[in-house]
Amino acid sequence: MIGQTEAYVYGICLEGFMAEQRHVRLFRNGRNQAVRIPVEFELPGDEAIMHRDGNRLVIEPVRKRGLVALLKTMKPMDEDFPEVDDPVPAPESVL
Repeated sequence: MIGQTEAYVYGICLEGFMAEQRHVRLFRNGRNQAVRIPVEFELPGDEAIMHRDGNRLVIEPVRKRGLVALLKTMKPMDEDFPEVDDPVPAPESVL
């Protein structure tokens, strides 16, 4: 529980300027407690990660997915790779 009816929202601003904190009002959206994120705290994308850090509520942008996650979304190729004539090079004497 955050406590009173205020919260400090921390985030990333793409323009480079970011106010350190701003007083915001909390409200109800159905059964959920909600907060409007001011434009100077906007996060990129349409998803975020929320977690607690002691008494603070932290909202962070979702990190871009890694290569493994990207590869899992790709479908296997139906065709075989062509044979490549790439002989092993002749051994060289290094001494």
